[in-house]
Amino acid sequence: MKKKIVSIMLTAAMTATLLAGCGGAAADTAAPAAADAAAPADEAAPADEAAPADEAAPADEAAPADDAAAADSAADTATASDEGKVLNIQCWNEEFKSRVTDHYPGYEADASDPNSGKIGDVTVKWIITPTDDNAYQNHLDEILPTNESAAADDKVDIFLVEADYALKYVNADPAVAMSMDDLGIAAADISDQYKYTQDIVTDTNGKLRGLSWQACSAGLIYNRDIAKEVLGTEEPEEVQEKVKDWATFNKTAEDLKKAGYFVESTVNDSYRVYSNNVSKPWVDGTTVQIDPNIEKWVEDSKALVDAKETNTYDLWSDDWNKGFYPEGKVFAYFGPAWLINFCMAADTEGSVANAGRWGLCVGPQSFYWGGTWICGATGTDNPTLVKDIMLTMTTDKAVLREIVEKDSDCVNSPSLLGELAADTSFGNKILGGQNPYKQLADGAEKVDMSKISDYDQGCNESFQAAMKDYFEGKVDYDKAVANFQTAVKEKYPELSF
Repeated sequence: MKKKIVSIMLTAAMTATLLAGCGGAAADTAAPAAADAAAPADEAAPADEAAPADEAAPADEAAPADDAAAADSAADTATASDEGKVLNIQCWNEEFKSRVTDHYPGYEADASDPNSGKIGDVTVKWIITPTDDNAYQNHLDEILPTNESAAADDKVDIFLVEADYALKYVNADPAVAMSMDDLGIAAADISDQYKYTQDIVTDTNGKLRGLSWQACSAGLIYNRDIAKEVLGTEEPEEVQEKVKDWATFNKTAEDLKKAGYFVESTVNDSYRVYSNNVSKPWVDGTTVQIDPNIEKWVEDSKALVDAKETNTYDLWSDDWNKGFYPEGKVFAYFGPAWLINFCMAADTEGSVANAGRWGLCVGPQSFYWGGTWICGATGTDNPTLVKDIMLTMTTDKAVLREIVEKDSDCVNSPSLLGELAADTSFGNKILGGQNPYKQLADGAEKVDMSKISDYDQGCNESFQAAMKDYFEGKVDYDKAVANFQTAVKEKYPELSF
C-alpha cells in the first residue's frame, strides 16, 4: 500500500487535531453533535490510502507485496526529496486556503504571514488575485504558459478554476493543467465523485485535468413563513408541488403577488436554473446560438416583471438581498449550500436565516451553481505533493466529513452524502432543522455538463445584462439581442452569429 506523501514528509508531531468551529453561520449550521458525527470505524481510513484495484496483490503474493510496498515507500521518499521547496498556489479568494489550512494533515500556518505556511519542509505560498475586472484570469494567462521555464521557487504548482471558465484552461494548447494520468491519479482513486464534477474539467481528448471537493447542486430556497401563509404548508415535499415546473411556479407567483410577496428577488435568481438545462451549448464551432430554454427564461421573466411578481435587481446588490429579511417580502431564492450557509445573513439578528425560517426543495428544474476545481500546473516541481493535496482534499472521507461539519460545504462524495442524508441527527439550523443532503445528492446526480463551452461566462453575463433593458421596457427584444451580439463580439472577436 502506498504511503501518503504527508506520512513520508511529516513527523509524528504533525498529526492532525483540526480546528473546531469556523465562526459565523457555518459553525452554527453544522450538526450533528461531535460524537454522532465521528466517522464509523470502517470509514476511518482515508479513501486515498486504499490500494487501487489494479495495484492490489493477490492473496498468494502477500509476501512480495510487502516488499513492493517497502520499495514504493522508498521510491516515494526519494521522489519527494528531489522536488521543490516552495509550493505556490494561485487562487482568487480565501476559500480553498481555509480548507487546506484547516483540514490538510500537517499544514502549519505562518504566524507572521497569513499567506504563507509549511507542509513538512516545503514552504506554501498563497497568491490571491481577486476576480474583479477579470484580474485573476488575466494573471493566470500571463504566468501559466511560461511556467515550465520559471525559476524553481516561482513556479505555479496549483491553480484554481471555476466552472464558467474551466474549459479555457483545461483545453489550453499547450497544456497548462496536468492530467490525472500525468499526476499518477487513477480512475479508481477518484471513483467516489460525481460525474459532472469531472466532466467540467475534462478536455476534448477525454483527459481529466482537475478535481473538486465540492458538489454544488442547488435548489429553491423558500421562506417558510410565507409558504405557510400563502400555500398553507411549509413542508418541503408539499411546497415542491407548488413549484414543480415553470408553469406551476408562475401560477404560484400570481398567488404570492395577491398576498403582497415577490416569488423571487430578481429574474437573475432563476437564470442559472434555465441555463443549466439547455439542449445545446452557447457556441457551436465559432457560432453563437441562443438555446430555447434561455429564450423561455426571457419569456417567463418578462411576464413576471410586467406583473410585478419579481424585479430586475443585479445579484449581490443591496436591493437583491432585501429578501434575506422578512420585510423584503421575497418568497424564494435559487441557490446551493454555500449560498444558504454563507450569504443569507445568518449571523444577523432579524434575518430569515438567523430565525431558521428558510426551507429547501428541488424547484422547477435541478441545477448547480458554483464550485472550485484544483488543477496541477504544468511545470510544477512538486508533483508528488500536488497529487497528495488533490487526493486528500477531494477523496479522503475523513477530511471531507470534517469540511461538512466545520464549513457546511456540500462535498463531492456520493457515499458520504448518502451517509449524511440517512443521518437523522443531522439538521441545518438555517433550514429549520431540515436535512438537505438527500436532495442535494439527488440533484448532483442529475447535473448534465455536456453542453458547456469555453465562452459560457462571457455569454451568460452579456445576455443577462442585455435582457435587463428589455425587461425594464427600455428596448424591445430584437434590440436587446442585438446589444447582446455586440457585447459578445467585443469580448470574443472570433465568434459570429
